[in-house]
Amino acid sequence: MNSATGLTGLGSRDWVVQRVSAIVLAVYTLVVFGWVLCHSLNHTLDYASWYGFMMTLPMKIFSLLAILSLAGHAWIGMWTIFTDYINSSVGLRLVLQTATVISIVVFVLWGVQIFW
Repeated sequence: MNSATGLTGLGSRDWVVQRVSAIVLAVYTLVVFGWVLCHSLNHTLDYASWYGFMMTLPMKIFSLLAILSLAGHAWIGMWTIFTDYINSSVGLRLVLQTATVISIVVFVLWGVQIFW
């Protein structure tokens, strides 16, 4: 039976999506943190260098991938929490899932607007 509210409709695929997205987010965090650390030690951390780093095509693509990974990761995590802990009220779960979807869509659109 396929789930109408799951990301992929299959628990094993959702598990893989969440693990892959976690790896993407971890690598993104390390890259950004490493860049900030290197530029802080050299006293070259300013807006112009940050802007130059983040607006390169590879970082724009990597940032977009990180935004999409965060969206998928968040949806699977919240869906799991809602289905595990709010099982007595289908209406409340539907409201919370709808609010989560709206929030994630706004976050993704805002992130795309910032980088592109």
